[in-house]
Amino acid sequence: MSGELKVKNGRGSLSPDRVLLGGDSREAAAESIGENHSGSPFLQVDQHHSVVKYDGLTRLALMVTPTCGGDFRDEAWETVSMIRTILRQQPEPMALTMQTVFVADAANVPIAQKLFEAYFGDEMPLTLFVVQPPCGGVGLAVEAWAISTRTVSVEYFGPHLVTVEHDGIRWVHASAGAIHLAGRSAYQQAVEAFDAMEKRLKAVGVPFQDVVRLWLYQGGITENEGETERYRELNRGRTDFFDRIDFSTNPLASHTDGRGIYPASTGIGTAEHGLVITSLAVQTEREDVGILSLENPRQTSAFDYPKEYSIKSPKFSRAMAIRIGDHLTTWVSGTASIVNSETAFPGDVVRQTEQTLDNIESLIGSANFSRLGWPDAGATLDDLAKIRVYVKHPEDFEKCREVCERRLGAVPSVYAHAEVCRPDLLVEIEGVAFSSLEADSISKQEGGD
Repeated sequence: MSGELKVKNGRGSLSPDRVLLGGDSREAAAESIGENHSGSPFLQVDQHHSVVKYDGLTRLALMVTPTCGGDFRDEAWETVSMIRTILRQQPEPMALTMQTVFVADAANVPIAQKLFEAYFGDEMPLTLFVVQPPCGGVGLAVEAWAISTRTVSVEYFGPHLVTVEHDGIRWVHASAGAIHLAGRSAYQQAVEAFDAMEKRLKAVGVPFQDVVRLWLYQGGITENEGETERYRELNRGRTDFFDRIDFSTNPLASHTDGRGIYPASTGIGTAEHGLVITSLAVQTEREDVGILSLENPRQTSAFDYPKEYSIKSPKFSRAMAIRIGDHLTTWVSGTASIVNSETAFPGDVVRQTEQTLDNIESLIGSANFSRLGWPDAGATLDDLAKIRVYVKHPEDFEKCREVCERRLGAVPSVYAHAEVCRPDLLVEIEGVAFSSLEADSISKQEGGD
């Protein structure tokens, strides 16, 4: 299978699953990696990665899962070793900027944290430990992002804040850290987490309205707290915080029809009764950079959901698109089998997975971008650089994976067991797509035909 480990006795290469935008062909990339290979021991790890080249830089999306067996320390060490091997085999120097570590047992988080801190030292990427057991029975799996440093400046401000600057654009990865229950309600956790995130961003000159993507990991997401579901209380806390944030003042925002503007978001359950949130913000004064929040014609906007789903509706967009020069990055929110505002195909994980992918395809398609005012933009499922798939029931993993592999082909993926935000939802999928803008449409917008 493409992307699988091909290193033994210090010889071989790790070929990417996908090379997107301005990259070389997969074969050329694999040959280049092989030429720069400096030698590696045999590692028992399943790895998949995409290479994305645009705007004079290179990004890697990596998915790494150990297959060595043994105890958790062995798995964690193999995982870190494989990440190191992938980075060292690239034809240019790379730095890890953010990683999400999916852990089966919360008791093992301190072990992984110490190992990562010992390896990365002062260049520790923003690292989230999420208690969501990886599908397949292993102790951990890692999704990581890396970037070439030949033309990029990466600064590490401790374990919860990393900034990346390139050609007048600044990306800021920030986390509020883990907010545990400790007698506080889900609403109080949400308010505390967002307040902490705001302070962390302000420390490096980022107002909260510059945030374009959020991830919310909530313990017991579908459990009741008093007479109210915990996820609904999370939404109430988020809404109350957002009431004082005017995202329309983001200087990069495209205003087409007066729609509400909110960051893309994933809200997903974990096995710990706490809350972990993280964010991505973008800042620039470049005139060829802009953002567009996307809604799906197949679905009611989350912020317009009726009160039966939440006292205060979830405040997020279905996706956030960022155009930089002649390319497009589309961050897809956590997406499920929802049509209009109703769950489709309750109890059927295969049809729910199909519907979820249909929803993503419609969301990022050129027709939807044109409907929202960007006729030169759009993406397909083939443009996805990576996906995360959250599966509610372990026994549904293989069925869900079969659909994803049939529809998406070889795309770096991580599958984790997690409660989705509604009891009748069996799967949720998120991802990020990279695509090129259409030159013909651009010329027409600028006064062509």
